[in-house]
Amino acid sequence: MDNSGGQEMIRRFLFLGILFPVVFTIGCGQGHNKTEENKSSLLPGGPAWAALYQQQSGEYRALCYQAYNIASLRLEQKVKQHSALPKAIITDIDETVLDNSPYFVSQAKKGLTYSDSSWIAWTAQRKCDTLPGAVRFLKRAKELGVSVFYVTNRFAEERQATLANLKQFDLPDTDNEHLFLMDGGTSSKEKRRQGISKSHEVILLLGDNLGDFDRDFDEKDPSLRTEQARKRAGDYGDRFIVFPNAMYGTWEDVLYGKDEKSTDQKNDILTNLLK
Repeated sequence: MDNSGGQEMIRRFLFLGILFPVVFTIGCGQGHNKTEENKSSLLPGGPAWAALYQQQSGEYRALCYQAYNIASLRLEQKVKQHSALPKAIITDIDETVLDNSPYFVSQAKKGLTYSDSSWIAWTAQRKCDTLPGAVRFLKRAKELGVSVFYVTNRFAEERQATLANLKQFDLPDTDNEHLFLMDGGTSSKEKRRQGISKSHEVILLLGDNLGDFDRDFDEKDPSLRTEQARKRAGDYGDRFIVFPNAMYGTWEDVLYGKDEKSTDQKNDILTNLLK
């Protein structure tokens, strides 16, 4: 692994004070120091570090091209198969078609984590770029007569900004009929997928989160999600096309349990999980 430039990246994040700050508690009682406490802080620095990888590494781009290359191969194969219904693909948007890494960097620089309000303010700017390979693949799908459905957990108030951002890249099917936002406050996409399947044969699903593919991955314990991933191993690279995203996702959310947690509590949980 080539690590040239790595030290400079680390220096920049340490300077910002957002990656693994070390807190030293020093007392003067009895003329000696109290025990030093090293406390790792994975939030908000962790998502920013992942964003740095997403923005700067050739490896990330290679993974995206790889995913879309495999998707293209499967598309060309599956479009030739007979179907009584018109064919379609279902794709997630964030970290599958559009890149939101600048948002997480901005939040980390402010010492903040994700919030609904700041997220909505970010998407309203319509500044997301596309992932490598996304535009070419989606346009090819349309050329082959395959409909593209965008199934996302963005909020209802993000509809117009989302469509506008997608249209900047002349992507196909960027209209209300093909955009499915979060349904009734639930993050599960199962109902939306089922609705599309009534009128179309879904030949491919694309996403960065396992919940983009099947309800078996929705809101489950980490070990159960891992086991389900193992059971569905044959689907990846066939019907399911998975994209890398270490910044956020259900994989992180389920680590905290069902109760609301403060940032400090989340940091403690994450630190204890490190091996």
